[in-house]
Amino acid sequence: MMSKKIKDILKKKDKKKIVSLTAYSKNYAKILDKYCDIILVGDSMANVLYGMKNTHKISLDTIIQHGISVRKGVKKSLLVVDMPKGTYKNPSEAKKNAKKIIKRTNCDAVKIESNNKNFKIIREIIKAKIPVMGHIGYTPQFNNTFKVKGKNEKQIKKLIKEATSIEKAGAFSIVLECITPNTAKMITNILKIPTIGIGSSSNCDGQILVTDDILGLSGFYPKFVKKYINLNTVIEKAVKKYSKDVKNKIFPKNKNFLYGK
Repeated sequence: MMSKKIKDILKKKDKKKIVSLTAYSKNYAKILDKYCDIILVGDSMANVLYGMKNTHKISLDTIIQHGISVRKGVKKSLLVVDMPKGTYKNPSEAKKNAKKIIKRTNCDAVKIESNNKNFKIIREIIKAKIPVMGHIGYTPQFNNTFKVKGKNEKQIKKLIKEATSIEKAGAFSIVLECITPNTAKMITNILKIPTIGIGSSSNCDGQILVTDDILGLSGFYPKFVKKYINLNTVIEKAVKKYSKDVKNKIFPKNKNFLYGK
């Protein structure tokens, strides 16, 4: 039985753009939930929060702990949790770990990156009544070097076949990461399920970015990211003022004392 939230996402195909961002904590999620259709607890936390060079070593338990926090801030959005690298090597392991994510975080779906081979794994997870979001193009779990995909006829055919195979496996949507605009348009037109782009042009049914990137916190600003504010500067000003107040004995004042003078 497909949930109402999944049905609502599917209805947006070719009609309304889907808004999606990442969240790793309740505080972020509460704000994002007002404006997003989908909130992703992404394995990008490996880079953004933990300073890892890639997403390959973030653990399932770490993802789950952040998912638990994010769930507390999400009421209306569809909550999707990334399955980290190494947690879906085979169907039985994938089902076990997907069930663990759903049970502990109470999320609505899981996301799996495609290696152009794991279509059976997607099918098996969906058979276990767990919705799956796919992910093709530049897939960080399976690529060590960044490359834009869909530049030539061979790549285009491969990506289209991969996307349609994921759709046939039963995924309700698919992330297109760093795919050329023309290829993204072709895939979006062919698929009946929504495409969510990241660095893949406005030709997709929706967009996703890492929240810390658009807020100017991550230090990662590729061309496809629009920085809407520089929170680094805002935070630094606040910390600098606090430091100055403490050193000059301006803070705390009497009004800041819990128990009077």
